[in-house]
Amino acid sequence: MAGSSNARFVALRIWLFSVAGLILAMVLVGGATRLTGSGLSIVEWQLVTGTLPPLSDQHWLEAFSAYQQIPQYRQLNAGMTLAEFKTIFWWEWSHRLLGRVIGLAYLVPFLWFIWRGGLDRTLQRRLWLIFALGALQGAVGWWMVSSGLTQRVEVAQERLAIHLTLALAIFAAIIWTLQRLGSHHKEKGPKRLRITAAALLALVFVQLFLGALVAGLRAGQIFNTWPLIDGALLPAAQRLWFETPWWRNLVDNQLTVQFNHRMMAYALCALALLHALDTWRCRAATSSALQLLGALLLQAGAGVLTLLYQVPIGLGLVHQGLAVLVLTLAVVHLARLWPPRAPQLHR
Repeated sequence: MAGSSNARFVALRIWLFSVAGLILAMVLVGGATRLTGSGLSIVEWQLVTGTLPPLSDQHWLEAFSAYQQIPQYRQLNAGMTLAEFKTIFWWEWSHRLLGRVIGLAYLVPFLWFIWRGGLDRTLQRRLWLIFALGALQGAVGWWMVSSGLTQRVEVAQERLAIHLTLALAIFAAIIWTLQRLGSHHKEKGPKRLRITAAALLALVFVQLFLGALVAGLRAGQIFNTWPLIDGALLPAAQRLWFETPWWRNLVDNQLTVQFNHRMMAYALCALALLHALDTWRCRAATSSALQLLGALLLQAGAGVLTLLYQVPIGLGLVHQGLAVLVLTLAVVHLARLWPPRAPQLHR
């Protein structure tokens, strides 16, 4: 019995690691889809029949004709050849296919674990919540795409930011669940360390959202200097806040969005440094705090290079991949400082 239970425990961890890996792949493919301008190449959402790509010349012409009806083609890509359309189609199709694969890779093993009776109620509730977030993510993805089909030439940047942030929230939930399984090493330290670690994780999510806004507005392709932005360390207020109502600048003004992204990066690095020094003084979770600080500094450096070179696809994907690494380390670090009670498999 103990051997069977241990085997299920290992299988559970392999399953969750595999799903997390698939989500990472989907985030990177989604980033490439955005950088190549491919996200609107498929103008319909067909859950089942959309699994297959066009299988004949006639089907390809129909898909291309549907794309030619939207503003992006008429205003940005008029004259595009069928071969060029196929390139952007494959990126978007791969992104959607990965979403379907992730759904099946999550649900089928999850139902098997429930059938085998190996999960306690707390763990089951957490895993059902993650599945519900995944289903919501599919709806949010189409909500995002639909924003670019009638009046815009690209998807709405705030919807893109929500879509990416939700995907990474699901990824973080899986990493957290993995960390809460079994007997992971826990660190004892003052409560303020947990509070600061939680604040760091929250700010990482804010930064991910801001980064998605930068991508959605293509704001990384302008103001390509550092440390100056728009010719100054602090841009003029009238340039940052010229839109009305004022809050529209937070999502529509390219200068404001990029400036906020930079300032949040500085704040994160500073807080991570202070937190690492505090963990060293308290002798608790210092190694994971230093790993998080190092990843943040590396990510900031990659962000500067990406900006200076005006967001080439390779650097853009490295920057996005490092963002996922930062998120992973922030979750792991907080889990090390969290109280040790965790949901377990029944033995």
